[in-house]
Parts: sequence; C-alpha cells; structure tokens
Amino acid sequence: MNQVFNGMPAQRLRGVAWTKSRRSNSQGNCVEFARIDTNQFAVRNSRHPEGPALIYTRAEIEAMLLGAKDGDFDHLLV
Repeated sequence: MNQVFNGMPAQRLRGVAWTKSRRSNSQGNCVEFARIDTNQFAVRNSRHPEGPALIYTRAEIEAMLLGAKDGDFDHLLV
C-alpha cells in the first residue's frame, strides 16, 4: 500500500475489508469503515466507493463509536 492520507481515493486502499452496518438500507445510503492497521481506520460513502476516504486514528474512531453508543449524536436525527 502506498502512503495513506486523508481524502485519498478509497480504491487506493488495497487489501482492506470494508464493512457497513447491518442497519444500512437497500438504497445504499451507507457509511463503510475499514481497518488499515492497528492505529488507522478509513471511512467512505458506500454510494461512491471510488471517492475519498477519510482517515482516522484509533482514538478518533473509538471516541466517535463510544459517543454514538452514548447517544451524543441523537439530536442530529430530530
């Protein structure tokens, strides 16, 4: 894999396994996550798999997931 950087084309992240939530709908409105290595994770829009990948550290992903579980973002759906 070449240099990993925020906003890189997701298709350049070879050898990663993209995963989306089981709650994703059939219209393809999904966010997908991939583990790059032990400290880097990528996020992409499933409707545009060749589009940009946002790269986050383990701490950033952990904070987002724990915040979502705690309801920190529930107000966005109101």
